[in-house]
Amino acid sequence: MSESSEEPLRLSKRMAQLGLCSRREADEYIANGWVRVDGVVADQLGVRVLPSQRIELDRRAYSAQSQRVTILINKPIGYVSGQAEQGYKPASLLIRPENRYVGDRSGIEFTARHLQGLAPAGRLDIDSIGMLILTQDGRIAKSLIGDDSKIEKEYLVRVEGQLSDEGMRLLHHGLSLDGHELRPAKVSWQNRDQLRFVLREGRKRQIRRMCELVGLKVVGLKRIRIGRIPLGDLPVGQWRYLRPDEKF
Repeated sequence: MSESSEEPLRLSKRMAQLGLCSRREADEYIANGWVRVDGVVADQLGVRVLPSQRIELDRRAYSAQSQRVTILINKPIGYVSGQAEQGYKPASLLIRPENRYVGDRSGIEFTARHLQGLAPAGRLDIDSIGMLILTQDGRIAKSLIGDDSKIEKEYLVRVEGQLSDEGMRLLHHGLSLDGHELRPAKVSWQNRDQLRFVLREGRKRQIRRMCELVGLKVVGLKRIRIGRIPLGDLPVGQWRYLRPDEKF
């Protein structure tokens, strides 16, 4: 089927597909009159467009996007990635001036509005530490956790048990979780009791469950990289802004 013959889509969905913004942001921009379709302002929510139609954002939408921040946290054990649950605190509570990394070179001045609308772009288990991304920018969230995301996430995983050659082969590719075949992974020994995992997806407790399927028990898990951004020397419990020159 050619693109021009496809069924029309909601404008907000098409904008998200194109990577212009998230669907929530698209609704905001449409309501504000900041979106043009084939040169005509589209200010009605729910309007539908064909994939062949040209969509443009007003400069005010780009200005709003430029003011949104993305924050990197080295999450400690005992904090949850998103909303508070079962008495555990969300990692967003760590975003306080006193916890800001002294090596933050973003040049961004902290304000309380940076805490509004922050959402985790991917989960990190309560028992795991390492890089967690919180962002106000729907484009970044989609690039990290969208169904078609190809951005790598790298982990160091301390394990107990014996891993056979067949088990290692299955960790690379061949396992399924929740009825879905997992994408190929890169897995190698970092040292005698620690594995290095590189994944392009993030199912719930994926690495722990993968290891269980091949007879291993995870006793420690740390995420050390997302895309081109390493955790580096960011201390546990501290945070910094994503710099304007950094791209995942």
